[in-house]
Amino acid sequence: MRASVLRQAGEVRVEERPVPEPGPGQVLVRVGAVGTCGSDTHYYEHGRVGPFVVRAPLVLGHEAMGTVVACGPGVEDRVPGERVSLEPGVPDGVCEQCRLGRYNLCPRMRFMATPPVDGAFCEYVACDAHFAHPVPDVLSDEAAALLEPLSVGVWACRKARVGPGDRVLVTGAGPIGLVVAQTARAFGAAEVTVSDVSGPRLAAARRFGATHTVDAREGPLAGSGVRAHVLVECSGAAPAAADAVLAVEPAGRVVLVGMGGQEMTLPVSHVQNREIEVTGTFRYANTWPAAIGLAASGAVDLDALVTHRFGLAQVVEALTVGRRDPEALKAVVYPGR
Repeated sequence: MRASVLRQAGEVRVEERPVPEPGPGQVLVRVGAVGTCGSDTHYYEHGRVGPFVVRAPLVLGHEAMGTVVACGPGVEDRVPGERVSLEPGVPDGVCEQCRLGRYNLCPRMRFMATPPVDGAFCEYVACDAHFAHPVPDVLSDEAAALLEPLSVGVWACRKARVGPGDRVLVTGAGPIGLVVAQTARAFGAAEVTVSDVSGPRLAAARRFGATHTVDAREGPLAGSGVRAHVLVECSGAAPAAADAVLAVEPAGRVVLVGMGGQEMTLPVSHVQNREIEVTGTFRYANTWPAAIGLAASGAVDLDALVTHRFGLAQVVEALTVGRRDPEALKAVVYPGR
């Protein structure tokens, strides 16, 4: 099979590799579509994301779907020909975090496209059958692949306990911010305000259902009149997060989703005096059924996020399209092309 391989920072090659054999409990999936993520771009440009360093050739891509073509020993609930969305992280299932239901925090998690585990910018992958989720025909291949970023949004809104009547502020109108905004509306939020420094992305936020948008270039959020019960910080920009916390109401909730620097300064007195809850998120757990339901019902539009499409030999172009096109939101790679 063909695979797009990151050899080192700034160097990607299409190489021939053996088609993997599905082991016990695994299925072999012919990859249909793979979304590109900011972490993929960061690995390509810098060779690392935080503590995860590329030390050997690595296949990127973890927002994936495909078709089951073979089942390994012991697999009884998947069949060849079934379209599936791949949940890219497989935990050990036995550690304390897994036993408590927090498998996203498993210390031995094997996550696609995170060194040393290969991802899905290739024609076939073998994966755990329990994490290959069947998808209904109403979902396109692109939407099935983008259930992964939608799961980030579902997890963030669950952590924030978004509910009917809430006023939600989302900082950052990239793909994650846009799915968070849609998910918040689906969870019953009465108002969803999205802030960003990009005019095209603020326009996208309005298309995706934001009730209000704020251009952060025009001044602090605290002076814009925005008052939120919930802040979901998706920009990863420390100044944006610190500013947005000041717009959170007493007893409000703050969820940090965007990955920025190692440290961030927040207005602690504001948090303490108003008993604001602040928490982080790391990936997701048990989100695919909800994500499938939201996308299949039309409550969240994933297809409209896709602005660019590429073949396997164009992975570098897919990873860097955001530099060239200010309208770019989500690029999808088709390994079969």
